Amino acid sequence: MNRPYIVCHMLTALDGKITGPFMESPAVIPAGEEYERTNELYHPQAWLCGRVTTDENFTFYRQPDLDETSPAVPDGDYTAVEGAEMHYVSVDPSGRIGWKSNTLQYADRPAAHVIEVLTEKASNAYRAFLRTMEISYIIAGKEHLDCALAAQKLKELFHIETLMVSGGGFINWSFLQAGLIDELSLVLAPVADGENNTVTLFEKSGHLPQTPPVAFALKGVDTLAGDRPWLRYVVKKGA
Repeated sequence: MNRPYIVCHMLTALDGKITGPFMESPAVIPAGEEYERTNELYHPQAWLCGRVTTDENFTFYRQPDLDETSPAVPDGDYTAVEGAEMHYVSVDPSGRIGWKSNTLQYADRPAAHVIEVLTEKASNAYRAFLRTMEISYIIAGKEHLDCALAAQKLKELFHIETLMVSGGGFINWSFLQAGLIDELSLVLAPVADGENNTVTLFEKSGHLPQTPPVAFALKGVDTLAGDRPWLRYVVKKGA
């Protein structure tokens, strides 16, 4: 396989939400701990999120420090660090995230080298900014993200064998509808908030074509600490 084994690993409320008021419930704390523990069982070399998830949780909507007079950078991808134990893959098609470091520390996970996934829309100034920060980047798509190309490059350039997709609903669906999700892993928090304006597990972006529903087959059900279910599915290829 010319791409990593890809697992969509998510913590959700009982009503399918992945963000919103339910995250403030005490019931989420032990579920979050089990989410981290089960994540490690896959022994991944990277996890991937979208721009909004990155900004909301790590970069807090900082603006990148761009130099519009930067000399033209070479075409193509840029590998700043080789052999990192862990990688954080940030899907940022237009190049908007204001990084302050090329390393991300999250929970008890190993320090992760940051890889930006850009499209050709990202400016020369932004690519120069990433090079100055020693942040790796790959180009995957002209106007919109090419998920298959991104996955292929992550394996070829960074030797990522197992990739955890833990993005927002749009990123999760983009990889799913492209046929790239091999396994769906859900840790359920025993809580619901009933909100109708927060993001669910899978959501379709407006630029994506209409596609049929995706079918899954149950791989396993485990009861985690505190009677929290862990559901694992595989995608029914060609269903």
